[in-house]
Amino acid sequence: MDKNKILKYAAVFILIIGIAYFWNRLSPGAIDKNFDTPTSSGSDSKSAIELTDLDKVTGSKSVPSVVKEYEGFTVDFNPENKTPNYVAWILHGSETEGSTARSNNFWTDQELEGCPDTRDYSRSGYDRGHMCPAGEQKWSEEAMLHSFVMANICPQKHELNTGAWKTLEDKERVWAKRDSAIVIIAGPIYDSSDKETIGRNKVRVPSAFFKVLLAPFAKPMRAIGFVYPNMKCDGNMQAYAVSVDDVEKITGFDFFSALPDEIENDIESVVSFREWNSNKKKQKNNEGVER
Repeated sequence: MDKNKILKYAAVFILIIGIAYFWNRLSPGAIDKNFDTPTSSGSDSKSAIELTDLDKVTGSKSVPSVVKEYEGFTVDFNPENKTPNYVAWILHGSETEGSTARSNNFWTDQELEGCPDTRDYSRSGYDRGHMCPAGEQKWSEEAMLHSFVMANICPQKHELNTGAWKTLEDKERVWAKRDSAIVIIAGPIYDSSDKETIGRNKVRVPSAFFKVLLAPFAKPMRAIGFVYPNMKCDGNMQAYAVSVDDVEKITGFDFFSALPDEIENDIESVVSFREWNSNKKKQKNNEGVER
């Protein structure tokens, strides 16, 4: 083969490799486990990296479900239980602070069939427990207002709402700052024996709550789950930490399915609370060993 043909084939090969590389980088939902973490103050905006579909959840078609997007979060509402099946949102580090005051203005979404009235909770013995917390919506007046929609609320024991559940909410804001952004999905857990309801609209009381978190910018990427019974929960957070796989088995939901299967299977099968609760970003030495 002459020299000109060799150069021609080499140029075509390099072009193909280049196209494949850029196509992989630009394809929606393409997630690299080792992608660079944003570092500048403005780089943790929603457009900093492709997070499309990471907050999407797959569930059973037999469960009543109406999905509605609000400012800052998405609700999958169950019109029979009068509570969400789950609430999902992406919390960016820049959204953990803001000047918007807490509104405390609970409201019924008239466009959502089965959305209860705030009075259903009056003198019920249960708090109006946020799934997506108002404390993470200070970045926007509209987001703060929307966080008080009754579709985002579940009957929650006061001791849990102001205790262990609040502790977890406070921690996830710390983690969002540390990791630039985290994906959060939370909701009630119902057992077949959960027959208690409250109020005129008969809002069903759950026996427990779950929350799963994904840190897509961490190196390596990580995920964790938590399950809290609907009561006062003593002890530290680690006692309630579980794998995402465990939460999927309990709820029947499939979380973070937009990830490549190899990554999803890896991060959802482990529980590493110590790693999650570390205040330091892991670094690697020249041999690739974490330190």
